[in-house]
Amino acid sequence: MDRLLLAAALVAAASTVAGVLRRRGRRDAPTQPRGAVPSQLDRADFRGEGVPWLVAVFTSDACSTCADVVDKARVVASTEVEVVVASFQERRDLHERYAIDAVPCLVVAGPDGVVHAGFLGPVTATDLWAAVAEARDPGSVRTPGSGCSGHSGED
Repeated sequence: MDRLLLAAALVAAASTVAGVLRRRGRRDAPTQPRGAVPSQLDRADFRGEGVPWLVAVFTSDACSTCADVVDKARVVASTEVEVVVASFQERRDLHERYAIDAVPCLVVAGPDGVVHAGFLGPVTATDLWAAVAEARDPGSVRTPGSGCSGHSGED
């Protein structure tokens, strides 16, 4: 009986030591990516549900770059493209729903809500126009090196 108690005590002690060593050796989880552009939107979350294309701009009132991106986005608005500005202060629910943690964040989504293009930070008017054109008509925008001598400078 003494041997059985001694064996049980040794097993308990070994388990405790193993647990302590395992905790000491545990590392923090790898850094997770931040600042990702959503890959899909629910079009019902945004006005213009009947309009085929959506340009959603996630902003903050405290962001000076956001105003420039909003101005460029508003230019692409048409009967086929709805532009919606979602300020963090006014539409925090959308920022949380789509895990927007960096602004400005601009996405071009189709009728089904699938995001065809996205930008974090400043965007040129040329890049925005090209993204909307390519989303609406794939293959319409030539890529660099395809023989097209397009505009290459900043706006």
